[in-house]
Amino acid sequence: MKNFESFLASQLDEFIAYRQNLGYSIKPIRPRLLCFDRYVKDQEIKPGLLPPSFFLNLRNSLKMEPMSINGVLSAVRVFFNFLVRTDYYTSNPLKDIPPVPEYSFAPFIFSSEQTEQLIKAVCNRIRKEPRHYLKDLSEYMAIALMARCGLRIKEPLRLQLNHYRCREKTIYIEKTKFNKDRLIPVPRSVAAELDNYLAVRNSLVDENQNPYLLVRNRQKGLNDSRLRFVFHRAVHDIGLDRPRQVIGHMIFASPTPHSLRHSFAVNTLKRTKERGDCPQHALPVLATYMGHRIYQYTAKYLKFIDADQRQGLFDFAISQKEDI
Repeated sequence: MKNFESFLASQLDEFIAYRQNLGYSIKPIRPRLLCFDRYVKDQEIKPGLLPPSFFLNLRNSLKMEPMSINGVLSAVRVFFNFLVRTDYYTSNPLKDIPPVPEYSFAPFIFSSEQTEQLIKAVCNRIRKEPRHYLKDLSEYMAIALMARCGLRIKEPLRLQLNHYRCREKTIYIEKTKFNKDRLIPVPRSVAAELDNYLAVRNSLVDENQNPYLLVRNRQKGLNDSRLRFVFHRAVHDIGLDRPRQVIGHMIFASPTPHSLRHSFAVNTLKRTKERGDCPQHALPVLATYMGHRIYQYTAKYLKFIDADQRQGLFDFAISQKEDI
């Protein structure tokens, strides 16, 4: 792990230890503080109080996208709040430093038909040889759960064997992104595939050998990087490779495993609308199903009620690129 090297190194280490003692993860904030620490060192600043103008120069020097710049500023602002509480500073020099205007973000959305094509492409890649079959089938089930139940990529990988309740046709998802547990019903088609998968698994792996629902071999669960490879290979197989593009002040995302979660939400709202119901009324239930803390986060999907709408926005941005 890289160490802090500026004259603020001891205070930065003290702050990180303080955050850890409170139970916070340091993974998001430490790289941002290292960026700040490197800038302080490179500027050869002598020990002392830093004025607000220093942070304006820091903001202007960062060669990043606006969201990343604001992430660094936010981390540094929290650090200086800590310095105020510990009497190193009397006031936070970043309190009046405004954030950089951020780009709008358009996630990649698979249509319902494209989602099924992708799942089929993964299925077609299942190898029939005994030493590969169970692992490939597990990877297929993980992709199917992400696509048809809106799971985050880590969630199917962490599922234990007893988390799938075959009689109830539910899955118990433990300690997810916001440290929340949730119990979700699975569609009948997914439950049928899970039951078939378990019949294969039970014939090849002893229940006491591997606690994971989706297995790589007799002792281990699936691997995150391998599942990402399987996803991107399937995207390539169905001809939906797209680069990430920034056009004007809009980011058009490339397909990622998380796109399946976005697509699940958008396509669910689209089906609700097609039934003649109001998508707005479905948001609280959908938010609970997906494990969002508040349903207003889920409301963002209303901006892209289907994949065609997102594609239309992209095509328009491309047509206007020179003007932008």
